[in-house]
Amino acid sequence: MIVTTKKLFEHAYGKYAIGAYNINNLEQIVGLFRGNLDSQAPFIIQISKGARSYTNKTFLEGLIRAADEVYQEAVFAVHLDHGDEAACYDCIESGFYSSVMIDASSKPFDENIAITKRVVDAAHAKGIVVEAELGMLGGVEEHVSVSESEAKLTDPEQAREFVERSGCDSLAVAIGTSHGAFKFTGTQSLHFDVLAQIQERLPGFPLVMHGSSSVPQEEVARINAAGGNLAGARGVDATQFKRAAELGVTKINIDTDGRLVWTRVHREFFLEHPEKFDLRDPGKIFMAEYAKFIAAKNDYLGSSGQLPAVREFLKA
Repeated sequence: MIVTTKKLFEHAYGKYAIGAYNINNLEQIVGLFRGNLDSQAPFIIQISKGARSYTNKTFLEGLIRAADEVYQEAVFAVHLDHGDEAACYDCIESGFYSSVMIDASSKPFDENIAITKRVVDAAHAKGIVVEAELGMLGGVEEHVSVSESEAKLTDPEQAREFVERSGCDSLAVAIGTSHGAFKFTGTQSLHFDVLAQIQERLPGFPLVMHGSSSVPQEEVARINAAGGNLAGARGVDATQFKRAAELGVTKINIDTDGRLVWTRVHREFFLEHPEKFDLRDPGKIFMAEYAKFIAAKNDYLGSSGQLPAVREFLKA
């Protein structure tokens, strides 16, 4: 069942965070649904601009519709990740997405507000909710590329003004995470002090953490052992997710980790079976491994076991 992120956030706020997982193909979708049902968790499917153009957005939307029919117990939102203004309008008009993200964080403050407000007006007219971003995460993910020198934390005072003027429904904040597999060096960590200040100024308002993959070191080691070269990859400590949830984070974005699982499965399979050429063989392994990964991640988020309560909440 497709719902809006707004409803999911209302149930989750202050208690747990909802996993927002980027998908690109059939195997990811199947593993994602299985993993969330195995762990009895609500979730958010994220579709990026890159995923929409990988083949044709209609294929991806069709796969999600099919999964909704096959896995009827699932409760999830369909969300555009890091959209520009044109992509947001396209998704709003499609009637398929329940949530869009307008990312104008690279623009000056007032321009970011103006762009976000236009998208909010168009989305709300169709019952669709809007995530915006203030502050700039470093790192690289598809078309998003921000150097360490350009990255900046979200200003708590600006956050309150931004929400009031733009009318957005949730806000992605920069508190030290970054995109991609190489997130932290040295003693860098999350700035929970900044997050607490934002929550104090926006009590009850849902916040979002981007760039929150954990980059499991076991996955990195196995990829490298199978011919990869990901030396130095390091991510967010998943044990910090629940603390973030207590401070108002209701949505945590995870993309890189799923790519690592995919890469590990396929590198190991073809290294161990050089005679194989059937793409379905590693695909079956990946779907099972990705489902296990999703279920384990939901335990850290605190969303495992919440599905029955969410279904009752939606009936009220």
